[in-house]
Amino acid sequence: MNRPRTSRAAEALAAAALLALTAACGSRLPESDFEHDDRPSATARDAGEPIRVGIVTSATSPVGGGAFTGPRDGATAWFDRLNARGGIDGRRVEVRPCDDGGSGVGNNECVHRLIDEEKVVALVATTALDYAGAPRVSRAGVPDIGGQPIGAAYDTYPHLYGVHGSEAPRNGTPGWDGKLYGGTEVYRYFKREHGARTAAVVSYNQSASAAYARLVERGLKAEGYEVVTEQVDFALPNFRAVAADLKQQGADLVFDAIDGHGNARLCQAMDDVGARVTAKVTNVQNWTSTVAEDYKDAPHCRNALWVTGSSRNFEDTGHPAVRAFRDATEGLRTHSQWQLEGWAAARWFTDAARSCARTGITRACLDAHVDRARDYTAGGLLLPVSFERSPEPPATSRTCLSVARWRDGEGWVSQGDMNRTCFEVPQLAYEP
Repeated sequence: MNRPRTSRAAEALAAAALLALTAACGSRLPESDFEHDDRPSATARDAGEPIRVGIVTSATSPVGGGAFTGPRDGATAWFDRLNARGGIDGRRVEVRPCDDGGSGVGNNECVHRLIDEEKVVALVATTALDYAGAPRVSRAGVPDIGGQPIGAAYDTYPHLYGVHGSEAPRNGTPGWDGKLYGGTEVYRYFKREHGARTAAVVSYNQSASAAYARLVERGLKAEGYEVVTEQVDFALPNFRAVAADLKQQGADLVFDAIDGHGNARLCQAMDDVGARVTAKVTNVQNWTSTVAEDYKDAPHCRNALWVTGSSRNFEDTGHPAVRAFRDATEGLRTHSQWQLEGWAAARWFTDAARSCARTGITRACLDAHVDRARDYTAGGLLLPVSFERSPEPPATSRTCLSVARWRDGEGWVSQGDMNRTCFEVPQLAYEP
């Protein structure tokens, strides 16, 4: 019987949309700067000595403040609660955060400090705009557990374990011979569940944004959609003209390769011209509690917002694992899906560390535990995650989805069981 495979493609493509609007940041430090220390981690062996972990986050970056901090905040909340309850085998987890500033130079500096100077036993919930230090992390054999797949690092290097899993060989080359593969499950879902037939893809006249839009268009066409493409000027976008054309074309769905601010303006323009759609499909970065504020001028479009991903809706407090997350983070001003995924990453580290406690919580033991992961779910927060390497790229895959839609007064409302919303779909190749 085929098991549900995680929906990595949705996350990777959503991350691509975010990166599409960001210029390359900084340069990479020479690898020789780090060659002085390739020793395995010195690990805390003495009873009661803290277990040190690192969290690398692009907390300040050209994308904007707060865009990448959700996983860090979720992971920190998990470790705070864990320490309040006695830690791991009586030992506290000591979190060492590092803001890489969203640059390759800053990322390399964070990796150098955490691995070589502070001797962290693992990285957890990495969320880096430019993960330039990934080769160094891999060479040092430091497990990077539950990181966000922004870019191709988690499909390229051993010892890096993205929060949504990977079947790629991870032998130093991205994916399979430089190509990654994404499924069409999101488009299949709206076609099967809501009868959608016409989809619009909105992008900027900027190369990366347009490239991402073409990828979405390929997936939609593979599922038999009639596709309407709309492009706006990045410097002076005329969203009202786009919205008017969406109305005329009778689009059922709207996908985009534009930033969050542009999405809010597009939604407002759609409301202004009376463009009504079955779904305005957004990505996991926008799966937050701030929708009412962000889309305050677009009530109709706001209530047509849908989101898909690979983790359980952070509003699903009927589930005990989600309820534990919300209870521990009730002091946060806002909540997001990335916070929940950071919490799940920290739980994953904790599960691995507890399995190693008897023989020693070392980098090697943690790495072996996570590498063997088969259908890990962090207590039901994630769709089943595995790292079984496939020598050949997948032609098709059975992929499951977590789906939610926004409702004023209710927030994000889950649509069905994520472990049952599954499709056998083709996998389309693309270059990262």
